[in-house]
Amino acid sequence: MEHEITGHSMKAYKIWKNASLPFWKKTKEIGIEILIIVFAVSLAAFLEKKREHSNEQKQVKEFLTGLKTDLQNDIKEMQLDKKSFDSSQTTFRFFIHQKQGIPVNNDSIRRYYQYLFNTTGLLPNDGRYQGFKSSGKISTIENTVLQNDILDLYQENIPSLLASTNSYTKRKELLMMFFYENIKRNPDGTSNLPVILTYDKAQNVCSTLASSEEILYRYDLVINLSKKIIAAIDKEYE
Repeated sequence: MEHEITGHSMKAYKIWKNASLPFWKKTKEIGIEILIIVFAVSLAAFLEKKREHSNEQKQVKEFLTGLKTDLQNDIKEMQLDKKSFDSSQTTFRFFIHQKQGIPVNNDSIRRYYQYLFNTTGLLPNDGRYQGFKSSGKISTIENTVLQNDILDLYQENIPSLLASTNSYTKRKELLMMFFYENIKRNPDGTSNLPVILTYDKAQNVCSTLASSEEILYRYDLVINLSKKIIAAIDKEYE
């Protein structure tokens, strides 16, 4: 294309320098060459823009199909997380009804023990999103509803969920520290944990852990929006 443009430019120059041609004919032929050059430049720009757009949309497709896999894995993790938070909620609702100074039944402790100290939180597979966003390519997603949903998921919904789960984890850590500071071993090899759980401070912390409704609600928001994004991606490339 560049060679052709150069050729027509040289031809126009030669016509202009040709003293034997009448002015009107020079003007006509030079005008034709200029029109050819403008057309060639416009066509070249159009083809280049089309090629860039095609490459851009290939990158978008690669990103979105990869994002779909990331979200499917996150949904599986979140569904397990929800079960864990629901069990934690049940655990602490049980313990806050214990009477002060009366040891908790050992069978109950064994039943709920794993949820007293376990910590749960989403580890989002967001590396692909962060890389695509940092490269400034989010705007190349032509489906604006899908683009906005992805931004809402990673910039609002997931951070809100993590803020809630992190706060819950910090409260569990307070309870854990209290236990470590007060735990004592009995002569028979058991511990005083059944009594510690009835102390005021333990009960106060347990009461803050007895409700995970906000966390479960935010998990549902993230899961539902993730499913919506997956459905949109499927529709985009069906």
